[in-house]
Amino acid sequence: MRSVSAAEVHGGGAERLGILLVNSGTPEAPTAKAVRAFLARFLADRRVVELPRALWLPLLYGVVLPTRPRRIAAKYRRIWSPAGSPLRVLTEELRGALALALGERMLAPLSVEVGMLYSAPALRDALGRLRDLGAERILVLPLFPQYCGATTGAVFDQVSRELRSWRALPELRFIADYHDHPAYLEALRASVAEHWEAHGRTAHLLISFHGIPERYCREGDPYFERCQSTARLLADELLLRENEWSLSFQSRFGRAAWLKPATRAVLESLPARGVREVSVVCPGFAVDCLETLEEIGLENRDAFRRAGGGRFEYVPALNARASHAHCLMELIAQHCQGWTHSGHGSVSRTAATR
Repeated sequence: MRSVSAAEVHGGGAERLGILLVNSGTPEAPTAKAVRAFLARFLADRRVVELPRALWLPLLYGVVLPTRPRRIAAKYRRIWSPAGSPLRVLTEELRGALALALGERMLAPLSVEVGMLYSAPALRDALGRLRDLGAERILVLPLFPQYCGATTGAVFDQVSRELRSWRALPELRFIADYHDHPAYLEALRASVAEHWEAHGRTAHLLISFHGIPERYCREGDPYFERCQSTARLLADELLLRENEWSLSFQSRFGRAAWLKPATRAVLESLPARGVREVSVVCPGFAVDCLETLEEIGLENRDAFRRAGGGRFEYVPALNARASHAHCLMELIAQHCQGWTHSGHGSVSRTAATR
């Protein structure tokens, strides 16, 4: 799907401001071959697996890639939609919703593109499209609310690597984190509250984030503190008492010690504590994907029920909700303050007074 630009919304005008949304990526199909190609790119990134290449690459190509893709492809088939990968489809829907919202607010002509770190549409291609459209200023927005070197850091690496080959560089700004932004927290609060209103409130809310090795945090990655902050702020927004919510980490990979407590372990322990109804929300995922729809919505649901639990509610990611588009629009307006174009003044109708 091609970009929706401010020039199309307002009629005419050269492209000047480029917004680059970045997500992780997804296999092209729910097949072992496609999953293998995706994992080869993903797990070869030094940001994702911080092991010496001489140690890791033989394990990756000799053990991981020959054995894991078939099993993971079966998981993808459980959540694959007629339109394709949920992550890719939903990211594109979010791009469209954001482009329309920005078109109503921003004075500067703009274009919004999506780039993926490890799959199509590639980040380098998205940057190239922004350049071809005439973007002289580019704001990079990784769709990872809690900063982590393995995600946000990887975006910075790829953007920097691509721009090395550009003769004429754009003005560049980078949003590294928005874990405690008021508009983000309000979007999360509203999504949980609306889910409870539609499906009934549960006795407990589990706030689950993607895990990373503990070593990364010991060496200075602020991800763990960012997740703790988001979880606490969301619980406060929902007026939850201490015994009504928990924080956990999912998607462990490999033998290293990862952040704890593990999501599955928490879910399996809740029934023994008398908690037989639970809602799970995953604030670190901007849109739904394998880790939310299959790992949480199916695998962890079944684990909770096998442990004696009853009602299990997965609260969908923010996806293309209007409140999500509004949140990202607020972030963009904030980070574009001071950028002007062709004598027309501020890029935002409100930025001059913010």
